[in-house]
Amino acid sequence: MTDPGVESAAASALELIADGMHIGLGTGHATAVFLARLTGRVRSGLRVVGVPTSEATAAEARSLGIPLGTLDDGEDLALTVDGADEVTPNLDLVKGFGGALVRERIVAAASHRQVILVGHDKLVDRLGTRRRIPIEVVPFARGLVLRRVRALGLEPVVRLAESRPFISDNGNLTIDCGLARPLADAPAARALEADLRAIPGVVDTGLFLGTAERVLVGYPDGRVDVLQAER
Repeated sequence: MTDPGVESAAASALELIADGMHIGLGTGHATAVFLARLTGRVRSGLRVVGVPTSEATAAEARSLGIPLGTLDDGEDLALTVDGADEVTPNLDLVKGFGGALVRERIVAAASHRQVILVGHDKLVDRLGTRRRIPIEVVPFARGLVLRRVRALGLEPVVRLAESRPFISDNGNLTIDCGLARPLADAPAARALEADLRAIPGVVDTGLFLGTAERVLVGYPDGRVDVLQAER
């Protein structure tokens, strides 16, 4: 069932899309809702080119008739529209529950703006409220990463899909790092990100700190709050 809050946020995001834009397309429920709305505009003549962050998003966009490109096309992306699993008041994010965090990071970095769509239930006081931080890991490094993550005081679990390890579009594993409690504050999140990134074999983490230009927060009554980062 579609979250009416996300529907409202997606409608608001559509107002940011101008004719001729090259845009990043995230992965997950919020992006799927946005794509469904975007396709109507495309059929009415809006010209856009989307750069997807996953094979799943690419397949969905193609089925809806949304033109796709790549980061090799030489065009800067005006913005990326994506979702998040947690959003704090300073717009730090946890992403990656959908398994596409590395490509989401790359596409966001190639964009002038990262616009995040969420329902109000994704707002949290502290990152790690849902007690896990995903990381993407080169399979060869699995054992080393599991030991190093445990040494940091976290409980790592290799993510499964149909009883087998989930494999990302990059051919890597996703390891969910369990937390005993939410992270204390923004400096604690940045310290954990640095510690996880320092482990050989960790490609990226689900901690997206300071990347969002704005977050569109939708509510069931149709209201949308626009949270903007201080620059």
